[in-house]
Amino acid sequence: MRMLNAARRALAVAWLLGASAQAGTLVIESWRIDDRALWNTVLIPAFERSHPGIELKFAPSAPTAYDAGLAARLAAGTAGDLLSCRPFDASLALYRKGHLEKLDGKPGMQNFPPSALLAWRTDDGRDSYCMPIASVIHGYLYNKKIFRRLSLHPPKTEEEFFALLEKLSRSDVDVTLALGTADQWEASQILFSSVGPNFWGGEQGRRALITGQARFTDAPFVAAFEHMARLGKYLPRDASRLTYTQSQDLFAQGRAAIHPSGSWEISRFNQDSALELGVFAPPVRKTGSGCQIADHLDIGIGVNSRSRNKEDALKFLAWVGSQQFSDLYTNRATGFFSLSDHLIAVRDPIAKQMAAWRQTCASTIRVNTQVLNRGEPPMEEVLWAVSAQVLNGRMTPREAAARIQASVPQTVPAAISPILQERSP
Repeated sequence: MRMLNAARRALAVAWLLGASAQAGTLVIESWRIDDRALWNTVLIPAFERSHPGIELKFAPSAPTAYDAGLAARLAAGTAGDLLSCRPFDASLALYRKGHLEKLDGKPGMQNFPPSALLAWRTDDGRDSYCMPIASVIHGYLYNKKIFRRLSLHPPKTEEEFFALLEKLSRSDVDVTLALGTADQWEASQILFSSVGPNFWGGEQGRRALITGQARFTDAPFVAAFEHMARLGKYLPRDASRLTYTQSQDLFAQGRAAIHPSGSWEISRFNQDSALELGVFAPPVRKTGSGCQIADHLDIGIGVNSRSRNKEDALKFLAWVGSQQFSDLYTNRATGFFSLSDHLIAVRDPIAKQMAAWRQTCASTIRVNTQVLNRGEPPMEEVLWAVSAQVLNGRMTPREAAARIQASVPQTVPAAISPILQERSP
């Protein structure tokens, strides 16, 4: 009997030690410092209510410091249990180094279509290593009060767009297009990524670039840069010295009629009660042309392969794949749209209008993000520079196209085709 009791005590101690090893707080790494309040007051409480015994801590770092800081913490073994994932190569590199768990077949992953998983899969499409969270949609925000006062209407075609810009430039409005080029990235990631797909046919053109069937020096891509060059006329006079934040301020203050932007800025401008916000999609080439929108895969989340509590981390991931999380994130992180198959009622009127474009237009992603950034220097850096130079009138569209084509990587993964076929317009 004494031996039996001793055995029972030993089992009990072992069970308690095991439970202790599994207990503790799951730490979520992220670059989304603007999401701190959302996580701490909405998402984490919602999860913890339905998962007693599991605690979460949201630990964001500045976007510009996230990648280097995360790499250092991973090397030191001090990184969080859950890692926010940037799209494509940055997260793929983490997976190849063994820092991210393979997630295929894990609960919640079944709720995402192949097109959503595209940014967090290996080139051959066999392994998924991050669960998709949200995308952002590009477009033009505009000041409804100014449009109403001048009897103007959102344009649908390129011709209507430039006629509108010309009218605004001759009016008493301070700024026609609120966009600067001092930071450079906005010229590429906001404007070129937004207007370009209507010229090169969205996914069809993007796939052709990757496979070498098209070149940036081909007419459709040059035409996109020509469109950009024409837009330069309507930027603020000091556009080359104007930062992204200053562009936002011009629009928020009611001094600008149109702000080339995206859904991620809706929350920022909703805070300005005097601003009556409107939005229109990038104009098509001509009446009857099919429309293309940039619906860019923005953020996912994965499990640190060295997490001491993978079981609970995977429970959290299953919740991220749920209807509840998708609804909360879409409607509380306004302008960030769930990538799941769940039907979500988008409540914000501007976000709802942009989400509806998915039903009427074909969707694509930023042209350089998959594979094409693997040249040296990365195409991302080159696009920043040449897009800004075209807008500033310091580089011709053909020069820009040639410079970008020179940055195309020389080799393409042999198994890339199956992934490309999964994201059809």
